[in-house]
Amino acid sequence: MKKFGSMVLSAVLAASLAGCGASGTASASSSSASGTSSSGKVYKVAIVKQLQHASLDEIANAITSELDAIAKKEGITIDYGDVYDGQNDQSQLTTIGSQVVNDDVDCIIPIATLAAQTMAAAAQDSGTPVVFAAISDPESADLTGFDNVTGTSDALDTDRILDMMLAQNPDVKTVGLLYSTSETNSQKPIADAKAYLDKKGISYVEATGNTTDEIQTAVSNLVSQKVDAVFTPTDNVVASAELSIADTLAEAKIPHYVGADSFVRNGAFATCGVNYTDLGKKTADLAYQVMSQGFDSLTDDTIDGAEKVDNYYVIKGTIVTVNSETAEKGGFDDSSFSQFGDVTEVTTTEE
Repeated sequence: MKKFGSMVLSAVLAASLAGCGASGTASASSSSASGTSSSGKVYKVAIVKQLQHASLDEIANAITSELDAIAKKEGITIDYGDVYDGQNDQSQLTTIGSQVVNDDVDCIIPIATLAAQTMAAAAQDSGTPVVFAAISDPESADLTGFDNVTGTSDALDTDRILDMMLAQNPDVKTVGLLYSTSETNSQKPIADAKAYLDKKGISYVEATGNTTDEIQTAVSNLVSQKVDAVFTPTDNVVASAELSIADTLAEAKIPHYVGADSFVRNGAFATCGVNYTDLGKKTADLAYQVMSQGFDSLTDDTIDGAEKVDNYYVIKGTIVTVNSETAEKGGFDDSSFSQFGDVTEVTTTEE
């Protein structure tokens, strides 16, 4: 077991097996062609979000929709109950992991790194299949080398996003790096960003926080230091705070480049990366293949357009998403972005 496993597993085994207390975010309790299975086959799936915010909600919704479609097509029942919300709390996730393993589910689909680590630890002894979604760096998260774990990675092309930043403003002198120190997802892309900026001779200021209030304070500090742009990877803490910081940055004429399109829909300026609806769909397809055919059936070509690395699949992303309202408010020119991928314009929503 990887180093996180012994620590998390101990917590899992010590947790009460009483009700998990997680709040559900999906109302459907099962999925089938007509409410009953023509083949009689029933699969039980537990979907576990690390916390609730736009990116993870989008992935969870895509997973449940695709499970519905699979059940209808195959004439089976896929019972996924409510989507568990771990509320970004280790003890809550540990209790959820203990419950779903003891419920003898056929597959656990955790969304985001802490949820995936906790579910992999919970499933270690039982061998319950774990198919994670949206893990930026599975290797650093110690999610490789397991016989019962696979999943999808939204590994960020940090250089591509920073290339966009310089195409939009070649005169950038200082970049704010906004992230949470508690997010494993952020470690590698922040290191990559520093290396990129060092190579370009561009200075950077790090601003961190582990709560929405701390992220708001960090943004205020970046504004006071007059940075020219801000970069944030696929950081769940910042994602949860995006709606509360987007106007501050736009009004200060500071473009916020981010790791996912859901940030942009919450007011950030731009990204280039994975479409999370597509990632969720592919994760559901992968989970069904594991349940129906086993891990031995997985090959390099199991997910079209994805690269298999170790035991997981990296989903490629070249979709540029721009918030047109933020661009107008900040006076940001996005005309150079078409060279980086297909450009989609969105407006700010709270979803």
